[in-house]
Amino acid sequence: MAGFVSLIGAGPGDPGLLTLHAARALREAEVLLYDALASDAVIALASPSCERTFVGKRGGNHAMPQERIEELMIARAREGKRVVRLKGGDPLVFGRGGEEAQRLHAAGIPFEIVPGISSAIAAPAYAGIPVTHRDCNVAFTVATGHEDPTKAENTLDWAKLADPHRTLVLLMAMGNLAEIATRLRENGLAAETPAAVIENGTRPSQRTVTGTLATIAEKAKNAGLAAPAIFIVGEVVRLRDELRWFDRSPLFGKRLLLTRPAEQSEELAARALARGIEPILAPTIEIEAPEDPTPANDAIESLDGYAWVLFTSRNGVDACFARLQLLGRDARAFGHARVAAIGAKTAERLAEYGVRADLVPKTYVAEELAAELLHRARAASRILLYRAQDARDVLPSALTAEGMQVDDVAAYRTRFAHDPHFAEKAARAEMIAFTSASTVRGYIEQFADAAAALESARGKIVGAIGPIAAEAARSLGFHVDLVADVATTDALLDAFETFFTAKK
Repeated sequence: MAGFVSLIGAGPGDPGLLTLHAARALREAEVLLYDALASDAVIALASPSCERTFVGKRGGNHAMPQERIEELMIARAREGKRVVRLKGGDPLVFGRGGEEAQRLHAAGIPFEIVPGISSAIAAPAYAGIPVTHRDCNVAFTVATGHEDPTKAENTLDWAKLADPHRTLVLLMAMGNLAEIATRLRENGLAAETPAAVIENGTRPSQRTVTGTLATIAEKAKNAGLAAPAIFIVGEVVRLRDELRWFDRSPLFGKRLLLTRPAEQSEELAARALARGIEPILAPTIEIEAPEDPTPANDAIESLDGYAWVLFTSRNGVDACFARLQLLGRDARAFGHARVAAIGAKTAERLAEYGVRADLVPKTYVAEELAAELLHRARAASRILLYRAQDARDVLPSALTAEGMQVDDVAAYRTRFAHDPHFAEKAARAEMIAFTSASTVRGYIEQFADAAAALESARGKIVGAIGPIAAEAARSLGFHVDLVADVATTDALLDAFETFFTAKK
């Protein structure tokens, strides 16, 4: 049975630039064959069960010959698999995607080609350099800089490339940068023509060096720029001072360790990337079913028997609706029960399932939720608290003390994750984000002992999403530098930004 192959352009690195079509295909992939320029954040979109194989090249070293890549792609498809061939940038822009599509056609394998944003336009945009501008040029040219400009039979027409009325963008040019600059000058471009080299475009590690055709090769060398990088030549380079935006953030280039569960890190990672932060995914906890799921299942089957249903996390909401789906039911199962959410994100998750929260406290902590609920609930009301196993006793204790009938049900439980590369990831990070008390404890568990864990965090900026996470971190010996004003990921990133802005 023939499978299906998606030849996908991963774009230049920022996962936010991935097309919706590509993201969907990645999530559905059973086999992923990816190149070196596909970023970790994009690769992470594939299912944990997806078979991943690196087939790219770094520093000229091929992980797998092209012929073998094509054979593997065809073989997996013939097993009936959904295969994604993930290529940096666009698969048809110097990406050999056309050759791979030809092989698939010859083999009778159905396929699709999903375009990606090429670094030829994305990297300049992130550096504040438009490839076209009405005051500077009427066209732009994209070419490969990989071909040796000094060889006798050169397929590039240097006389046409050296056009002062066009922007010239050269990909894969780092190895020949000095020779290319010389050839362009020999063919008519002035030595003072503006030029730039952009390394790791659209990523938090992006670096940009500007100069002229006479100086750019030496400047790039002195800055230590290396592939992947693009070389851009033309008057548009002068606009960088006005249009620069991506690398102006006080958080640009900073590396942030994300400790929350993997399935919850995607949104925070995307928001971090948008601010120029490099997210390092290092989950310290995992979410799984409670030890005894029976009470949780029974509670869901009788939701309409409660006066209030309380959710203290998005995990609880997801667990609730997963059970409802198995029962063939939906949000109507709540009947006349009113619903409370501990915070905005939990309320947003409820809304995605068609339930509007009747109560969201101003401060996203259990104490505030209990206080506000007691003002609204009738005496002796029956309340379902659907939350994590082994959560704090503050909420049920406060409610039962006032005569409420509380069913405190374990909807899920957290367990400590184990990552053999965690210490290495922590060492790379400049900032650590704790999003719950359990992520703090999970961090400690990644090391041989608490002393080693605390030593790994020494000198790093530690942020907590709220007072509970901050208290847990301090009680275990961490120095907490900042706490979000509101328990949301945006507020946590705002706090990091404020911290680094104040240091300038």
